[in-house]
Amino acid sequence: MEKSLGIAPASIPVISKKGSARAALVGIHGPAQQIISECFRQFGVETIPIGSDAAERLKKEKFDACILRLDSSSEPVMETVRTSPSNNRMVIYGLGGSAQEAMKFSKYGINAMFQEPVERPSALKLVRATHMLVLHEFRRYVRIPVMTEVSVRLPNGHTFNATSREISTGGMSLESAEEITPGTQLEISFALLTLPRIWVRGTVNWKKPKSFGIRFDAQDERRARLKGWIEGYSEN
Repeated sequence: MEKSLGIAPASIPVISKKGSARAALVGIHGPAQQIISECFRQFGVETIPIGSDAAERLKKEKFDACILRLDSSSEPVMETVRTSPSNNRMVIYGLGGSAQEAMKFSKYGINAMFQEPVERPSALKLVRATHMLVLHEFRRYVRIPVMTEVSVRLPNGHTFNATSREISTGGMSLESAEEITPGTQLEISFALLTLPRIWVRGTVNWKKPKSFGIRFDAQDERRARLKGWIEGYSEN
């Protein structure tokens, strides 16, 4: 996994002219706050530091993204975000820890991870890859980064767990050290925020060290539930 993020690189984006998107910086201070704020500013996203009243503010104010440290104190904030009528689909960035540690909070749908110490090049790369979600420009960003645990079952019955990186209506990229080869058929299951656990067939279409991609079976009717969820996410 790259040091800064748990998602595959996106194509070079067109920087938006919008200036209305807002991201809440929850309990982040010092150099990390400065670097993250400067990176988002390059893409027209205003960052607003908030402190101990974060949960209350996120109930009342509309934000497009939230950046918070992943620890036990941040769980009530994420719970507030995902149950808020106005903020339940906001992009959540975690700070600190590994993708495996982020799985403790997978039910909140962490979208991407900054790792500490925050370094400008890697932070900018992460923001560049995801800022179109924050700006709600879904037509230009057909893949949704989201981290959740995925159960993988091979034809021989062998099962293992992986971590999702990005998902679209056509496929998913996963992080795993499991040895698997392109062309392998499999079945995966996972849950996403408001989408109850879903099962879908697919085929491995690329493999890299510690990651691989799946193309969903177009004939699998269960994929329709996922397609509906992604379309609903995009329209929010």
